[in-house]
Amino acid sequence: MNFPAKIAEKLPVLGARFSHPSSNRELPKLRFLNSRHRIRGLVLGLSTAMEASDLKRCGLGLDNRITRAVLPATEGYVDEAIQAIKQGKVIAVPTDTLYGFACDACSAEAVHRIYEIKGRKQTSPLAICVGDVKDIERFAVTDHLPNDLLDSLLPGPVTVVLTRGESSILEKSLNPGLDSIGVRVPDSEFIRVIARGSGSALALTSANLSGQPSSVCIKDFENLWEHCEYVYDGGLLPSGRAGSTVVDVTKLGKYKILRPGR
Repeated sequence: MNFPAKIAEKLPVLGARFSHPSSNRELPKLRFLNSRHRIRGLVLGLSTAMEASDLKRCGLGLDNRITRAVLPATEGYVDEAIQAIKQGKVIAVPTDTLYGFACDACSAEAVHRIYEIKGRKQTSPLAICVGDVKDIERFAVTDHLPNDLLDSLLPGPVTVVLTRGESSILEKSLNPGLDSIGVRVPDSEFIRVIARGSGSALALTSANLSGQPSSVCIKDFENLWEHCEYVYDGGLLPSGRAGSTVVDVTKLGKYKILRPGR
């Protein structure tokens, strides 16, 4: 059975029920993989030829059209990113999976701007990113989850879907009509430091036009740089074009994989 091992390790705690998009059957006893730091599950890899193409394109030096908004994704440039987020601006950042657009999830204007940049319908939900697992309870309901479940999955390439709850401080216009929210804690210190420094959660979505391939280097979305306050270059991301694995854990004792990722 091929699905994310970290989540499988928690099946006994979650009532040993797993729901996959293609099946609602209860699974038999499983032999789990021994992995704490990676989700091995269903991986959407690139072919060797495609990887070579990405390396060639992303390895090109930035040409003369580059603006002052493109900065290295290093600790020395975190303060600019934090100030941009606090001012309601949109930035582009590397994560542990793909490049993403990020803004203050508690700013209606900033969230609207991300939808504009992507050309995305505002009925399509955005996930949020926080700096640390302990921050999640400020934005979503976690009381029903087993102890240490979130710590065993995060940080990492996982989006956990949780109920927002009445106590969530998220902007109400974020994902209107939905009582759930996808939450990320990427295994990427750069974006986590930005989230911590902002004092909020970051609305986070892939850095591309809606419906277009995801971005593994900043050249992939060069046509959108002008719409960002800053574009942070973390080089070519090695994981391919698969995003995070999305797991619904809103219901007590059950979970469902909504989208397999890396």
